[in-house]
Amino acid sequence: MAAFGRVSQALVRSFLVQNRRQLSAAAAGAHGEQSAKTWKILSFVVALPGVAVCMLNTFLKETHHEHEQPEFVGYPHLRIRSKKFPWGDGNHSLFHNSHVNPLPDGFEGHDE
Repeated sequence: MAAFGRVSQALVRSFLVQNRRQLSAAAAGAHGEQSAKTWKILSFVVALPGVAVCMLNTFLKETHHEHEQPEFVGYPHLRIRSKKFPWGDGNHSLFHNSHVNPLPDGFEGHDE
């Protein structure tokens, strides 16, 4: 992964050194076509590999991370049900996740 970063940095450096005059002309607004081409190349050489590296980093960290269920604290001002939800049994929210979202009396499947 580090080698990929070094290669992409070397490509960017060589591109910027070769096109220094063209970049300054594009910044001045002299050549609109050249400016669009420059930004298109920079997007493919810098932005997309950067997004790919960030996605890979997140994926690898997530695969090695173990999720623990948070401790339930029954604060009286949280999870108030003044009326039932119009779906299911009326106690679960629409996007309910039994591992993360507790019901008013605690997590599901826990005998305490």
